[in-house]
Amino acid sequence: MVVRVVREAGGHRLAGEGPVTEVGNRFLAHLQVRGFAAGTVRGYAYDPLNLSRFLTERGLGLGEVAPMDLFDWLEWQSRSQLAAGRRVVRISEAGGAAAATMNRRVAAVRGLFEYSVIVGLRADNPVPAPRRAGGLRAPRGGLLGHVKPRRERRGGGRLVRQPRRLPERVELDEVAAFLADLNTHRDRAMVLAMLQGGLRATEVRGLELADVDMGLRRLRVLGKGSRERIVPVDRAFFVELAAYLRVERPEGLATTACFVVLRGPTRGQPLSEAGLRRIFRTHRASAEAMRVRPHRLRHTYGSELAAAGIDLLVLQELMGHANPQTTAGYVHLSPEQLAVEYARARENGQ
Repeated sequence: MVVRVVREAGGHRLAGEGPVTEVGNRFLAHLQVRGFAAGTVRGYAYDPLNLSRFLTERGLGLGEVAPMDLFDWLEWQSRSQLAAGRRVVRISEAGGAAAATMNRRVAAVRGLFEYSVIVGLRADNPVPAPRRAGGLRAPRGGLLGHVKPRRERRGGGRLVRQPRRLPERVELDEVAAFLADLNTHRDRAMVLAMLQGGLRATEVRGLELADVDMGLRRLRVLGKGSRERIVPVDRAFFVELAAYLRVERPEGLATTACFVVLRGPTRGQPLSEAGLRRIFRTHRASAEAMRVRPHRLRHTYGSELAAAGIDLLVLQELMGHANPQTTAGYVHLSPEQLAVEYARARENGQ
């Protein structure tokens, strides 16, 4: 039986016989007990699944994995991989996994092995430590040499060098075409929450009725790491939301979720991740707005505020970033601004 990820009432788990299945499911249950977000647990299911396929191909058990096997796994990912049962692969996938994808998988697998060490299934964690640049460093001395600075958080340790890209935004005319193609107040409200409030897709689906403050036009959002923030949103969002609640949302529902399924056998149940993806996939095609995706709408929100000169700390709070360096990625000069400043410098130098 091919190993795959399945969804159950309690969350996601691995199904099928494989070298990672048993300990992987114990690890996923451990993450759920610790209160990890459902989306995080889902990702930590799919990433060990990738390792399981590699180990099965090599005939290795989880207890036999050595550091060099992990480097072989990275090389294996860099080649084109067809998921089990698939006969067609997209052109974009032909070059293998992206660097960011491989680093995310390494972080998840590092956590899996750490769990294996804690519960006594392994004596050590075979995932290699991230590469450090700069060579040997002299010990810190001076008057306060005994005070050790806090070590910089390394985000799980990147084994693969990846380019640092600017956040991808979407042109507003393309967003307008996408919005115009949506045919329910619910869908327009969800898209505007991302575009005008910077909410992540999981945050939109996680909104509850009690999180909406119509009078003050703001939302209470529970983001990554269970960090709560208050986000003001423009009037257009609340107009669509009010119309959805008044006209479209079924009456007498037991769920406190704000956005629910409107039709079909699951009518009245909270909107699922697959349901939200289907909405975007359908209307991207019909509106010919192929670059519109949930996270790009969030990036557009951050980029627009940064270009308007908003304070970086305020933007960090609005976006719900734990690390200010993530927010700093939105603060960059546009090509037009660079051209103006360059021309001004040339004039002053003459």
